[in-house]
Amino acid sequence: MTAFAITNARIFDGTEFHEGKAVIVRDGKIEALCDAQSLPADIDVIDGNGQTLAPGLIDVQVNGGGGVLLNDEPTVDGVRAIMEAHRKYGTTAMLPTLITDYRDKMEAAISAVQDAIDAGVPGIVGIHLEGPYLNAERKGVHSAEIIRPMEEDALKLLTRLPNGRILVTMAPEKAAKGTIRALADKGVLVCAGHTAGTYHHIQEAIGEGMRGFTHLFNAMSPMTHREPGVAGAAMADDDTWCGLIVDGYHVHPAALKIAIKAKATGKIMLVTDAMPTVGAADKRFSLGGEEIIASDGRCALADGTLAGSDLDMIAAVKNCVEMVGIELGEALRMASLYPAAFLKLDDQMGRIAPGYNADIILFDDAFNVTRSWINGAE
Repeated sequence: MTAFAITNARIFDGTEFHEGKAVIVRDGKIEALCDAQSLPADIDVIDGNGQTLAPGLIDVQVNGGGGVLLNDEPTVDGVRAIMEAHRKYGTTAMLPTLITDYRDKMEAAISAVQDAIDAGVPGIVGIHLEGPYLNAERKGVHSAEIIRPMEEDALKLLTRLPNGRILVTMAPEKAAKGTIRALADKGVLVCAGHTAGTYHHIQEAIGEGMRGFTHLFNAMSPMTHREPGVAGAAMADDDTWCGLIVDGYHVHPAALKIAIKAKATGKIMLVTDAMPTVGAADKRFSLGGEEIIASDGRCALADGTLAGSDLDMIAAVKNCVEMVGIELGEALRMASLYPAAFLKLDDQMGRIAPGYNADIILFDDAFNVTRSWINGAE
């Protein structure tokens, strides 16, 4: 058995902060949150140096990192490299994300994630397929040539990950009636994204079991006072989750405040939509034959079109606190507990509590992640 305790830290357990406490980890799980003075005499002790100890951060939209784009390297090594790049910034669980691509690339990416999970690559809990079943009117940087209707045998493809989560971003207005219900009934997490749908389209999709919205406000029909659109439907619904990119570029801080105030508590989750530049020295990469440059934290084509982000999760938490004025505990929940609930993993992740996975991070007052553990292992 392996066991250790972390002391001398400000501990956020997913609900509240604690001082003078210690966390005991044993065999990859949280065993106890207890008084620091009541630790077993023979347990290894790690000094938190007065920093903040919190549940690990969970990112459901990660296109790349460490110089790797999943579309270009749909392999176990590619998946591992992306995870390792983001772990430095507090991510302890993620869905590597495939941008709209051809069928063979989708199959390769799903197989790579399956193999990574089977091989025990830390932090990989599934895959996000962002497309190709989108609306070309709201394509963003997705290739209009590859965007297509859902194939008749897509259900078989999209349920090929028995021990991981599959999230599919799609345009509900482009799906045949009953499609979302069929996916949801098989455990697929469906989100609306890159969609020109109406409020009515979204209501029908929610009725079929749609679970959320990919990068709220971006690549979706906006809210107006007579047609709430996808953005309005997303904020008005209390049962679905919304991903939000808090980098200061994708969404204006005032719009961020409005969304967070409007949406039911627990239903906004931070995402990065990160590209290969995160954790990489090279701030240029290619997508679909076009060069994308990250400058001052902004990823864009030469014409200024946003193309993912250069954002990491702990920076998203910091931006919530400093840019939007969100209380630190809520910002951390938006980055851990709420995405865990979206993934139906909140009985395992998102809290520092007995029986939960020992997925935890230590960060200083400047939001630098200094140490992290996944299933109790550094």
